Amino acid sequence: MFRQLSRCVNKIVEANVLQINRGVSSARCLLKKEACAETLEQKPIKQNTVLVEKDKNITLIGINRPRQRNAIDGQTAAKLCEAFSAFEADDASPVAVLYGIGGSFCSGFDILEMANEDESTVSVEILMMPEGSVGPTRRQLSKPVVCGINGYCVANGLELALMCDLRVMEDSAVLGFFNRRFGVPVIDGGTARLPAMIGLSRALDLILTGRHVCAEEANSMGIVNRIVPTGEALNKAIELAKCLSKFPQSALNHDRKSVYSAVFDVSSFQQAIQNEIMYTSKDIIDQMHDGIKWFNKTFKDNDTDSWLKRDKSMADWYDEEVAEAAAKVEEEKQAKEALRIEAEQKVQEEKERKFKEKTLKSTKVTEKQKTEKEMEKNATATESQEKDYKNVNSTESKSKVNYEEPKPKTSKDPKN
Repeated sequence: MFRQLSRCVNKIVEANVLQINRGVSSARCLLKKEACAETLEQKPIKQNTVLVEKDKNITLIGINRPRQRNAIDGQTAAKLCEAFSAFEADDASPVAVLYGIGGSFCSGFDILEMANEDESTVSVEILMMPEGSVGPTRRQLSKPVVCGINGYCVANGLELALMCDLRVMEDSAVLGFFNRRFGVPVIDGGTARLPAMIGLSRALDLILTGRHVCAEEANSMGIVNRIVPTGEALNKAIELAKCLSKFPQSALNHDRKSVYSAVFDVSSFQQAIQNEIMYTSKDIIDQMHDGIKWFNKTFKDNDTDSWLKRDKSMADWYDEEVAEAAAKVEEEKQAKEALRIEAEQKVQEEKERKFKEKTLKSTKVTEKQKTEKEMEKNATATESQEKDYKNVNSTESKSKVNYEEPKPKTSKDPKN
């Protein structure tokens, strides 16, 4: 029976992989501009800051504020809560996928919006939100959620990703509690979930320093579960969600609940969330407002993100980190250039060697031919001389044979 079940699961996974590109949502069309294989059911909630769609039985929840790098204002947070409530109430949808549209997952709470609100009102609203400042981050969801991380997943946006069960991260994406720079506390479940996920020491490292974390380090820490090429986070997240949806859901959700209970039960989780709120004192709120004022004064353009601009007030460690990263890139570039030059030199040396060998060989052949011609010429001259000598001797011999001494004249005088 187990073998039959295993074979069925393998067939389901294979079929899922083959069909993964057939149902492409309109959000993915915006991301990759590919042709849709079939029409998906789109259900925007009142406005388009949150898109809720269905890819077969998978619920897709997209944050759609690309001009603000998907920074979440109060209205968007409420819509995310509505979207997840609808997902949990939908028995036909076993798994959801959370993603960001327009190049980034989520840059956290919209600080620019907070800067325009009354300080006391903002303080009370943030602390008294039953769900969380960026969505249902103070809930324990009853069904699995897969998160597709692209671009920036920072500040409260990282806490939103930690709310999900599994995280698929693009190799060019960045994580970090960048809110540390503006005095904004971690209040969306990050202090409860992150230590349970990666351990106390690493959690303190990320929360206290607010440094950025690349995909490779995030994977080695255990923050994310998969690293995929740039532009593939949503597709791979949906693929993973479809794989989960093919398993028997009762057993899957039972095991999921047991795992969470082994880390912290409902009461301890809620207590951790309450501690997160209770430990937020008036001094923290005052510092947060100072940071918000500074942010609003420095970055007035809504299309500008604080972490994309370098300013003198940034911590020294961050400037050093940026400088080290730039130096490393430059060093790698120089090393590649040196290897390229060395390879070109070797090729040139090989060409010169072959040319010299060819020239030397040609010279030797020419000299040999010249020597042979001279020898042939000398032999011809010698032969000619010998012939001349023989001709001379032959002429002399003939002259001797034909030569006769004149006979003396005899007198015919009778008297004598």
